[in-house]
Amino acid sequence: MRVMEKATNDEKKQTRARKRKVDPGTQEEQIEPVKRSGGRRAAVAHPPEIQEEREDTEKRWYVIHTYSGYEAKVKRNLEHRIQSMDMQDKIFQVIVPTEEEIEVKDGQRKTVHKKVFPGYVLVEMKLTNDSWYVVRNTPGVTGFVGSGTKPTPLSEDEVNAIIKQMRAEAPRVKVGFQKGQTVRIIDGPFAEFMGTVDEINQEKGKVKVRISLFGRETPVELDFLQVEKL
Repeated sequence: MRVMEKATNDEKKQTRARKRKVDPGTQEEQIEPVKRSGGRRAAVAHPPEIQEEREDTEKRWYVIHTYSGYEAKVKRNLEHRIQSMDMQDKIFQVIVPTEEEIEVKDGQRKTVHKKVFPGYVLVEMKLTNDSWYVVRNTPGVTGFVGSGTKPTPLSEDEVNAIIKQMRAEAPRVKVGFQKGQTVRIIDGPFAEFMGTVDEINQEKGKVKVRISLFGRETPVELDFLQVEKL
């Protein structure tokens, strides 16, 4: 995705330079809670280095970096902060894009959820100094994707493509063999035959295997579940 390639060295430097106060018991950052005064939400206190105007009244999707493997935890932490800091009118959705994938192992089919963009989380929000600060200082977040300290929103086409991929009716089939590999056929009329993978059709979930039949090398088309690696 184009926007995810725009992270800059400036952003990384700011991440290292920013000093955080951490509660040693919870490992949570100590951030001034949002308080209401006279029916109005008080502004979140910002360190001097991030006192930059970021005002966008439109709801847009932004991408944040996370530590690899912590995407789900970041999602939970951020959703908790949105509630506790009363930011529901600024930050609306937090999504870890995943897609269903079928793994074939030992002749068994298993459906798993695979992250589409490991190390990234999508956030729908109105970009303001307060909302930026709440998201950016969520434990596990290393920064926004964008130019400098200005996050770059995803285009509508990019958002639609991601959502379409997540909602795909037919899950992708993941196979553990490759062209030229020797496999054993475990189901169908050619069960127990040994052969060599000649072609893999990921979309149809089919594999073409060359076997020796009547002294002649013959290609046969099989389902992924009908073969196994040696």
